[in-house]
Amino acid sequence: MLGYYILLGAIALVSWLVSSKLKSKFEEYSKIHLRNGMSGAEIATQMLHDNGIYDVKVISTPGQLTDHYNPTDKTVNLSEAVYNQRNAAAAAVAAHECGHAVQHATAYSMLQLRSQLVPIVNVSSTLSQWLIFGGLILGAAAGLGFGFYIAVIGLILMAVATAFSFITLPVEYDASNRALAWLKNKNMLSQQEYAGAEDALKWAARTYVVAAIGALASLLYWAMQVFGSRD
Repeated sequence: MLGYYILLGAIALVSWLVSSKLKSKFEEYSKIHLRNGMSGAEIATQMLHDNGIYDVKVISTPGQLTDHYNPTDKTVNLSEAVYNQRNAAAAAVAAHECGHAVQHATAYSMLQLRSQLVPIVNVSSTLSQWLIFGGLILGAAAGLGFGFYIAVIGLILMAVATAFSFITLPVEYDASNRALAWLKNKNMLSQQEYAGAEDALKWAARTYVVAAIGALASLLYWAMQVFGSRD
């Protein structure tokens, strides 16, 4: 178990470093005010309309870093700061979330796959470690057999959640690429504003990379524990 806690600590440290860097980047680019004077909400609406999307609403949602696209009710949800502010960071986030709306409208395959996995992952991410723990305890108490198979089921569920983390990567990178392409092609931002938006989205994407690597590392650790218990 000591190795697992060291692994968790290392992943948490890297995640904290990337998140801190992302926060500092957004604070920096929040000071770059847009020459066109458009708010995040206006940027989002314009991008949707330029892509022929008129059935998606842009709404404000409470909190920080609560920005997301909801394919169920077709809403681009922007945090209050992003919705109202008129700077490079707000433009980047607003356009990125609209990138997901464009993915939805064009039936982007990876987004469809991720959406199909959501209900499964909601269950698997909760049960997987409990099954692995329970299986290892049963295996230690009663020998190999029933406990081992329970732990393997837990590993399979954890593998599904890990796969979901990696499927998320192309979805997020593609949304950012769509956002940046639109911002550039429509001349929505100055060179300085665009550079800030691009850098902010790069750091946001790295948080997903760290999460995926962390999920894979955790899966491999528990796989070694489960299959190592057979020796």
